[in-house]
This record gives sequence, C-alpha cells and structure tokens, in this order.
Amino acid sequence: MDLEIKGKWALVTGAGRGLGEGICRSLSQEGVRIVATSRTARDLEQLIDSIGGPTVGHRILPLDIAAADGPSQLVEYVREQGIEPDIIVNNVGGNLGFTDPLGPVDEWQQVMRLNVEVAIEINRAFIPMMREKKWGRICHISSISALENQGPPAYCAAKAALNAYVRSLGRFVCADNVILTSIMPGAIFTKDGYWDTAMQERPDHVEKYLNERMAIRRFGRVEEISELVAFLCSEHSSFCAGSALLADGGQGKSFYPVEI
Repeated sequence: MDLEIKGKWALVTGAGRGLGEGICRSLSQEGVRIVATSRTARDLEQLIDSIGGPTVGHRILPLDIAAADGPSQLVEYVREQGIEPDIIVNNVGGNLGFTDPLGPVDEWQQVMRLNVEVAIEINRAFIPMMREKKWGRICHISSISALENQGPPAYCAAKAALNAYVRSLGRFVCADNVILTSIMPGAIFTKDGYWDTAMQERPDHVEKYLNERMAIRRFGRVEEISELVAFLCSEHSSFCAGSALLADGGQGKSFYPVEI
C-alpha cells in the first residue's frame, strides 16, 4: 500500500532508541524526511546515518524536550530550518522511575510534563499551519496503561489524560484534515529496554509474565508498532479523527474457562 506521504516532513520526539527509532525507520521507508530529537546526540547520529543521512534531508536536534524551554527550542529550530512539519509523532514518555502510588505531587507533575504537556506545546505551535494547509497528521504514543492498571498511578493517569486530549482536540481540528490519533502499545521488546534487561537478569519473571499476562505468549516487536504509526500518519487515516488504537497482543487480565 502506498501511504502517499513521500516527501513530507515528520517531527519525531524520543527518536534515539526503541519505538522512536523504529518509527523514524518506518516513516523514512515511505520517503518521509525526518526531524529527530532526543537527549543523546550519538543515538540520533547513528539513526540518521542508517536511514540516509543529511543528504536525504533528515535533521537531528539533541535536546532535553521535558526541560522548561525544551519544546520552544525545538519549535525554534524547526522554524529556523525552514521546515513546516506535515507529520508529528509525540513519542517521548515514561514513568521517570516514580512508582510510589502516594508519591509527592511534584513527581506526578514531572510525569505529566513528559507525557502530556510536551505534546501540547508542540501541537500548539504547528497545528495552525497544518490547518491552513488542510493537511496534518499527529500521532501520540500512549500506552495500555491508559486503560488498565499496567503501571504506576502517575503514568497511568498521564497516558489516560493524553488519550482524552487527543480525542477532544482531534474532533476540533479534523474538519481541516488535521488528524490526531494515539496508539496504545502493550509490552514491546526493545534493545537495552526493560524486557531485554529482564530476560537476562530475571528470566523466570519474563516467562511468568508471558504465560500469564500476554495472550499472544510473546512480546511485541518494534515494527509492529512503528508500521501502525506510519499508517496513522498517512493519507489513509483521514477517518481516524481522535482515535486511540490498542496494540497489545491481548495483554492484560484474561479469563479462560477451560484450558486452551
């Protein structure tokens, strides 16, 4: 299927590793030019070199996007480059290691900042231009945690808020062919990620998790999410206004009346 996005510009946050890296690869395979940002310059350089480098038009910006001026620095850089993003993938997120259900409010604020506020600031900067052009795609990487108790309360609340934001704002701008979506991945295996480490250090825990929590009996692959993101960023997603797509391999609590 031709996604009809060749030659468009995509801005991807949290692009250096894991899902963000995979998303950049999937989009670049469709002929999309990438502006990739994350905290580590070396990760970005390796990524961009592997997908064609600056000669193709890709750009990188090492940046702590969650800093108070992080989004504004990103917006300024993109504008200085003369780039008008057609596609935005708000991928950056995480629980920041804050797992105490009764943790202080400032921890909740930091998690909300990383997972929701950064996306809001970036979207506010570029949606008006997308509406004028009558074309834009903005995909947000949420989580199964938005629906189920699959993480610390602050993280679950942040991802649920992100979905609600996408649903509400998506309905407001879709008449101008600016389509906001979110995708809710389950447990995805990424190199050097949580499950990679767990497989080496706690294989019994991983086996138990796969058998009891993953109906598909395996972790998801990065490309199983990145290819969905590419579709949601394409011409063909125009009827998905405000949609939240669950891609979790049947993860979660399940009831099996008989052994299958």
